[in-house]
Amino acid sequence: MSTQLDADFFRGHRDEYLNRLGSDFALLCAPAVSIRNGDADYRYRQESSFYYLTGWEHPEAVALFRPGTEQPFILFVQPKDPTREIWTGRRAGPEGAMQTFGADQAFAFDELAEKLPELVQGTSQLHYAFGGDREMDDLLLGAIRKARQKAHRNGLEVPSNFADPTTVLGELRLLKSEAELERIRKAVAITVDAHLAAMKQARVGIPEYELESIIDGTFRSRGGNGAGYTSIVAAGDNATILHYIENDDVAEEDELVLIDAGCEFEYYTADLTRTWPVNGRFTPAQRALYDVVLEAHEAVLAFAAPGVAFQDLHDLAVRRLTEGMVRIGLLEGEVDELIAEGTFRRFYMHKTGHWLGLDVHDVGRYFVDGQSRPLEPGMLFTVEPGLYVGADDEEAPEAFRGIGIRIEDDVLVVEGGVEVLSDSLPRDADAIEAIVGTAN
Repeated sequence: MSTQLDADFFRGHRDEYLNRLGSDFALLCAPAVSIRNGDADYRYRQESSFYYLTGWEHPEAVALFRPGTEQPFILFVQPKDPTREIWTGRRAGPEGAMQTFGADQAFAFDELAEKLPELVQGTSQLHYAFGGDREMDDLLLGAIRKARQKAHRNGLEVPSNFADPTTVLGELRLLKSEAELERIRKAVAITVDAHLAAMKQARVGIPEYELESIIDGTFRSRGGNGAGYTSIVAAGDNATILHYIENDDVAEEDELVLIDAGCEFEYYTADLTRTWPVNGRFTPAQRALYDVVLEAHEAVLAFAAPGVAFQDLHDLAVRRLTEGMVRIGLLEGEVDELIAEGTFRRFYMHKTGHWLGLDVHDVGRYFVDGQSRPLEPGMLFTVEPGLYVGADDEEAPEAFRGIGIRIEDDVLVVEGGVEVLSDSLPRDADAIEAIVGTAN
């Protein structure tokens, strides 16, 4: 395994999950290896919830959770195979699944079709994500058909109802434990260092891919798994493309560079964005837009606290951004009307934040019973207002065209307020100017 296993970490997650399942069973599957091209594979990364509950990092694995039974946690995994292990790495096998990973019982993966009909008996509802793996879907349905045949003789319940596993798991993963926060804080600290390194190495004419290499290289050199998502390094009007990942352009004089990048550390990812002038000085138009975004960002941070509805954070950002756009002449009209009509979406088309954790857009519902979810201590989310003026937007003031700005931080809800985990990465324009290019 690539990280040292903390058995208690995963056992705690499993115990709470089994408790929340009640009388339901759950079947989770590790995804298959993905082909990059030809016979070359992508580096394998375990599905987040599977890892969260088991710590298992290899493909060809299935986890079955059966609360209230003598063997509530069962794993099907790749068996030990000295020949295959020469090519693809060491395997723990069923024995290791029990001894190291805490499974109550474990079998070889190729025994799944044989064992599953008996193991799924005992519940009427099974949590399973249909549609992700057609072969596994068919295997499970075949096992349930066989289980029904057995039920006529033994009277045990057989799954007849199915639930999306992300519903219970989303609620469980939404509130971070102290052990999770240790990993997240490390991911954020590495990410802050990576952004600072890129800013310091900046110079006019630097290719986006060189900045990307500084960012991603810092992630790995500091012990991270790598990037938690493909790093966005966008110079000039590339920053007006929200998920720009080509990273093959050059940062020219008087252009801004937007970097949206986060390190993944022991499966938990950070997600930070900073926008800065490649030559170390904002132009007046760039500074005007930047200050509008920063004011909205700071307003949201000041407002966020336990009990505040998540949607209200976005609504506040929209109001502050719209007020700022009117003030600097990017929009004309009454603020309330511009918001009601959605005119602001021309320059601000995304939400102000999202949950963060094992996935960069982490699981967990944003609305509960039709109402925006209130913040609670232990929730981790991003705050990321932005403004994006297309280079070809002939209705926008010429000085603002081709400018994209986003400021993003990782925020933990605590008793009485929030903690900005990434606060050590400067946001203020003057502080940024004092950093850019200082390594040259």
